Amino acid sequence: MNIQSGIAFTERDELYYKVRGTGKPIFFIAPGGGNGDDYLPVANILADSYEIITYDRRANARSTRNFPNEFNIRQQSRDALAVLNAVGEAKAMVVGNSSGAVIALDMATAFPEHVHAAIIHEAPVPSVLPEPEAGKWKDFFATCYKLAVEKGASAGAKRFFFGAELPAYALLWATIKLRVFMQKERLDDEPPRISREDATDVLLLNELLSVTWYEPDFEKAKTGGAKLFFGCSQYGLKRNAWYAVAAQIMAEKLTSEMIEFPGHHGSHMDRPVEWAKVIRAIAHKINW
Repeated sequence: MNIQSGIAFTERDELYYKVRGTGKPIFFIAPGGGNGDDYLPVANILADSYEIITYDRRANARSTRNFPNEFNIRQQSRDALAVLNAVGEAKAMVVGNSSGAVIALDMATAFPEHVHAAIIHEAPVPSVLPEPEAGKWKDFFATCYKLAVEKGASAGAKRFFFGAELPAYALLWATIKLRVFMQKERLDDEPPRISREDATDVLLLNELLSVTWYEPDFEKAKTGGAKLFFGCSQYGLKRNAWYAVAAQIMAEKLTSEMIEFPGHHGSHMDRPVEWAKVIRAIAHKINW
């Protein structure tokens, strides 16, 4: 498979991206950890009929980290648009998981002219939940952040990982499988990656609160014109996890379709064939 890589220069940082396949563009926004290669198993399948764009988010993986010591969702949306423009595309179908789902929602809200449709899979947005659930989960993420500040990002990450109603061990196994897969696609000209320790720092100390305290602008999202789909895993729906409830609430507020995805929160890594099938079906539904 022919894979092209490049750098998008924007707002004092260099964002590393990859493009594979030909056809209408599907643009993936990475979850926490910001590594575009998280989607490689799905990307390789969909590249048979689409142009698949993946990238490393600012301060993650092979992209640079010259930003101020803060994390801004709207800047993340501008970054995504900068990568899309660098590839030579004006509009794409956007797919985001977890943190990437929040960015996909914000991108569709702020720049709807560049988003044909967006699949928002398990966006961690507790602000849309009724009280006391909304406050409970915002407090939980604040506790994870506080623990990271006081005892190190790894301590905060452990609290987050085992307390957020995620399938922790299934996610760990999926990540191991992905790392094996990634070794098969290490390009000769790849920039160096930041360390896992630095990536954990970025996630817990810079990204966590901005993502989980995000408040969607439903009126603007509704009038923007981008077609929105809210995805949730079989795991989350079966357990009525808070992020599944949040997805259903957002879908109802925006009169959007709810989409069930196979597996769990990170099954783009361990069930890529089924994930790709769902994405392809949505693309066909919107004539993309």
